[in-house]
Amino acid sequence: MDPIKLSKPYSYDGKDYEEINLDFDILTGNDLIKAEAEARIIGGPMPVPELSKQYQAVIAAKAARVHVDMITGLPAKDFSKITVMVQDFLFE
Repeated sequence: MDPIKLSKPYSYDGKDYEEINLDFDILTGNDLIKAEAEARIIGGPMPVPELSKQYQAVIAAKAARVHVDMITGLPAKDFSKITVMVQDFLFE
């Protein structure tokens, strides 16, 4: 997958980002299971995890090899774009 260009440069933990690379190929079933547990800690119950922004954010973080706080701290426009891409991946 091509890197996702952010709407504006974003700084997190001393590093500047202009794009984010989501590499879904590195994920395993264990990553998805662990992501669900992490997402429940962040946001509580999720009737359908694949539709949960918290779950999608954790998956995005794992696929991008960054901390989930980096993903959730993005501007809403970029966060939405990324979580929609994760949702598309989950429902392929």
